[in-house]
Amino acid sequence: MRLPENRADLQQRSINLALSVRGLSALQGAGLNLDQEMLDIAIPMKGRMIHDFAGNQTSQLYSVFGKTINSVDRALLNAKLLTAAEQFSNLKIFFNHALQTCDLDVPSATFLDKTTGQEVTDYADLIVGADGAYSACRRQLMRKARINFAQEYIDHGYCELTIPARRGADGQPEYQMSPYHLHIWPRHTFMLIALPNPDKTFTCTLFMPYDQFEQLQTGAHLLSFFSQYFPNAIPLIGRDQLVKQYFTNEKGTLLSVKCSPYHYQDRLVIIGDAAHCMVPFYGQGMNCGFEDVEVLAGILDRHTALGAASNIGAALAEYSAVRHRDAVAICELAMHNYIEMRSSVSDWRYLLRKRIEDRLHHWFPRTVIPLYTMVSFTKIPYHLTIAQHDRQTRWLNRGMLLSATLALIGIYSALRRFK
Repeated sequence: MRLPENRADLQQRSINLALSVRGLSALQGAGLNLDQEMLDIAIPMKGRMIHDFAGNQTSQLYSVFGKTINSVDRALLNAKLLTAAEQFSNLKIFFNHALQTCDLDVPSATFLDKTTGQEVTDYADLIVGADGAYSACRRQLMRKARINFAQEYIDHGYCELTIPARRGADGQPEYQMSPYHLHIWPRHTFMLIALPNPDKTFTCTLFMPYDQFEQLQTGAHLLSFFSQYFPNAIPLIGRDQLVKQYFTNEKGTLLSVKCSPYHYQDRLVIIGDAAHCMVPFYGQGMNCGFEDVEVLAGILDRHTALGAASNIGAALAEYSAVRHRDAVAICELAMHNYIEMRSSVSDWRYLLRKRIEDRLHHWFPRTVIPLYTMVSFTKIPYHLTIAQHDRQTRWLNRGMLLSATLALIGIYSALRRFK
């Protein structure tokens, strides 16, 4: 993927990554200065920029204390991770090898060498399956262990588009919009988003139900649709480029995967999307996957502190138990955040609650913490963020009800005195 032709292909069918505290913590734990390297190629985003139908823009900050999430180009990040991995003399990287199957009793893994067309089998003490949402390792795990498994495709897909840079007065490329925001065009049942890139472009993604994608069969249909719902995006992308990109770029699917447990004895463990694939609306897929590595490494270190290899099975069992509840929590949060992004961000009730909660967080930063802050800017386990959010919601609702009641009593008393 570091070859230019492969990187270009990857950029046409990927959603930008949002690197935040959990991912940065895991990168720092690698001890290779990777966290700083990633921040050097990232664009800090301080909040959402909401675009209404008239093209007006409203900023909604992520944090009252100025904390940011970081837009990272997926291809650049992967390239830097590969280059860092090559520093280890005891690690070998094989390209163009597709995993076909693995035998968990040996254990061994069989790959198809796409260059020669031959199958290659290798042996290991422990297999770590980080092979994505359609994991071959997970399929073999399901054959050997009693795995609870759930896969759900949502009825929305996505199409990637690009807002190009413009030329400034000095001839240098410039951003067409604020680069310090995640731009959202919320339209209730669908939305357009845009994340900044270091080359002054924006990676846009149109999320929409499949039946609406199917209705846009011609350039005229597409331009009419954008003129109605995203009018200020047309001059940003360009009419001709909008049509070309929409009908050229692949329409991606969005799915959620949950399973448990994540391991088989002391021979296999799955991590990342192989264990818990989520929709991308909380920007936590990569961060959660990196955190998997940090959590697993910490558990392995603790169990093998005395050099007892037999403890690996117990370590993997603990990892499955500890990590599953958090993985389920973030999968559910990611699904819910789609509703927030495409609809709630323009709803007055959401905005009122956000304003009250932000103010309380500013006054009592350790007592009242908004859900987004807990997920993106802390390492509080995901399942505990939901529990705390639910408690805060109950108290906030009671407080608002009490305030409304007192206000009505005050108005009633004032009217009686007036009479």
